[in-house]
Amino acid sequence: MPAKTSFSWDKARRRRFGVWRYRELLPINDDIEPVTMCEGGTPLIRVNRAVNGNVYVKFEGGNPTGSFKDRGMTVGVTIAKHLGVEGVVVASTGNTAASAAAYAARAGLKCVVVLPRGGVARGKLAQSLLHGAKIVEVDGVFDDALEEVFTEAVINGKRDLYPLNSYNPWRLEGQKTIAFEIVDELSEVPEAVVVPVGNAGNISAIWKGFKELYNYGLINKLPKMIGVQAEGAAPLVATWKTGSNALIEVEKPQTIASAIRIGKPVNWLKALNAVKESGGVFITVSDNEILEGVKDLARYEGIGVEPASAASLAGYRKAVEMGLIDRNGLAVLIATGHALKDPDTITKYFSY
Repeated sequence: MPAKTSFSWDKARRRRFGVWRYRELLPINDDIEPVTMCEGGTPLIRVNRAVNGNVYVKFEGGNPTGSFKDRGMTVGVTIAKHLGVEGVVVASTGNTAASAAAYAARAGLKCVVVLPRGGVARGKLAQSLLHGAKIVEVDGVFDDALEEVFTEAVINGKRDLYPLNSYNPWRLEGQKTIAFEIVDELSEVPEAVVVPVGNAGNISAIWKGFKELYNYGLINKLPKMIGVQAEGAAPLVATWKTGSNALIEVEKPQTIASAIRIGKPVNWLKALNAVKESGGVFITVSDNEILEGVKDLARYEGIGVEPASAASLAGYRKAVEMGLIDRNGLAVLIATGHALKDPDTITKYFSY
């Protein structure tokens, strides 16, 4: 166990807003100036009507580009600028692209985003274009786009472009601050944290955050981590259920929730370890259950989320039904992105 940090919640409240108010818990020297847009500090909203339980939604759609990706991107782009690279490169289903483009623009760096052709929601593509990113489309799915980035930036060693997908550890350092905020805002640790899972970086990052708080003596218990995947894109659920030592890949993942339409998550082992260590579980939900979650959060709670975000509500409901979560226990659902990220899905399924 590491030595107890000098960090305190009171000190945090006097510091910079959002992610960087927890700078003492980020492994970055104080002399490095952050590239920030006051990301973090997102709403933690008590759910009163959409579900019967002691439930809060951590609404990451409140970040500057409308998704949780901004937490990791502020740290990743800060490091990229400090290293003096020419630009950054990411593969994306959309949210990473939008966030990378915005933060690269703020840092004065160029940005290249590699996208699966026809597989990115219109709102996210529009954001990338708005912030001046160079768009490269590849045939296939996100996994093909990520392979392209990994080959060019890592294997071929294009050092002028710094890769910022979630295999980059700096991204996860930023995303772990979700855990810090949950404890800060609730003044306690929830029994369960329910997270939509695509490339699997977020669930492992959040778990890392809780473990650090525990190891530093700032909390005295840890939550269960519940990972939720769509039925047509559930490689981690398959791997979890079979107890396989290797990832059971999904070659052609299919789901209406494009942000989690990933068949070969790069952080699969970290995510499996996080869920196992926490005493949690991976579960699947159907596209219909996801859409029901979108509708219920919007019409009963006023919270507008993209489909992947609603997987957490659908997953919570299923976990309660299966006896995996106590309905009376405190739970936090991570809503990863704003409804306006995917206007086509909203208008298609919720017509006027």
